[in-house]
Amino acid sequence: MIAIIGGTFDPIHFGHLRPALDIAEKLSLTEVRFIPSATPPHRWQPEASAEDRINMVKLSIEGTKPFILDDREYHREGASYTIDTLKSIRFEIGNDQSFSMILGLDAFQSFTSWKDWKDIVEACHIVIAARPGYQIDETLDEYLATRVTDNIDDLKSFAAGKIYFCDVTQLDISATMIRDKLKNQQSCDYLTPAKVCDYIESNKLYGSDK
Repeated sequence: MIAIIGGTFDPIHFGHLRPALDIAEKLSLTEVRFIPSATPPHRWQPEASAEDRINMVKLSIEGTKPFILDDREYHREGASYTIDTLKSIRFEIGNDQSFSMILGLDAFQSFTSWKDWKDIVEACHIVIAARPGYQIDETLDEYLATRVTDNIDDLKSFAAGKIYFCDVTQLDISATMIRDKLKNQQSCDYLTPAKVCDYIESNKLYGSDK
């Protein structure tokens, strides 16, 4: 069973990596693909280039099973819409293989504003990285509420269409926090892997001139 986790990763940090590892272990995933968004369909764009963000993801997951880098959005023209990425993966793996998309709880709360969000649910399972003891919001969209399961086996038995809330280690780290620290000439040590800190400093990203 495989999963993907997408984002701008501007930069990637332990708040992305540790929950992804928790989910990989809990669901016995054989592969977790990190997919940096090349051109996010937002009003704001990442500060680091797509190439730099891809390089930082590669460094951060090096040697960690079952993490791999998937840079398909970098090679695709236009805005990096999730549904397009999911369709391309589904074409590669076939209609019968189960695969999931990992989302943070904040991202899931705005999920119904995403392009073709119902098609996304039909293309994959959605695994929500949630804090232990999290209670599902009673205002959850009715379409999504019917898809929620607490049975991990459902993710294996069906190719797509289920929503599963997975307890993970919650780390109060954000890319914005890291960028702000670097702009103030503060260290990013212990917020993101050392190799990423070194890359940021070597390439003078985010205002760092160390």
